[in-house]
This record gives sequence, C-alpha cells and structure tokens, in this order.
Amino acid sequence: MKKVTIDCMGISDKEELHKTLAECLAFPEWYGGNLDALYDCLTGVFEEMEITVENFETLENLLGKYALSFKKVMLKADEDNERVNVTFLKKKD
Repeated sequence: MKKVTIDCMGISDKEELHKTLAECLAFPEWYGGNLDALYDCLTGVFEEMEITVENFETLENLLGKYALSFKKVMLKADEDNERVNVTFLKKKD
C-alpha cells in the first residue's frame, strides 16, 4: 500500500495546491491541475493508496470555498474508489 501525507501548511494558492498534489501523488504529466482532474486521477488509481491530509485548516483559511471543494472531491474519490483511503487529520490542541 502506498502511503502519502499532504501537508497543507505553506500552500498559499490553488496552483501550489495542485502542484503539491501532483508531486505527492505521482500524477501523470497530463494532470490538469483542477478539481475535476484531481477526481479523475484519484478514481483511476489501481493500487491501494492511503492519503493523509494535514493542516487543512490553514488551507481553508487561505482558500476558503475552494479548500472546502478540494476536501469534498477528496472524500468523494475515497467513497467512489475502494483502493483510495483519504483521512483529514484534526488539528491537535
């Protein structure tokens, strides 16, 4: 199983988010860098993949609705592809 951690700390815009996703998840060169392409790549995964997203609150503070849409797409891909398991870690107090 491939385990990937995506740390949202330091991501300041949509382009950087998608660049980070493409690198961490080893997406193909043709990855379109948008939420539709993200969903397509995640639902096309054939190997078991465990994705942990850290510091989502930071991303949400910077990108607002787009960050929430990103989270929704990640969780939808988790639901639609049994090989993908996505976890958003809660911030520790």
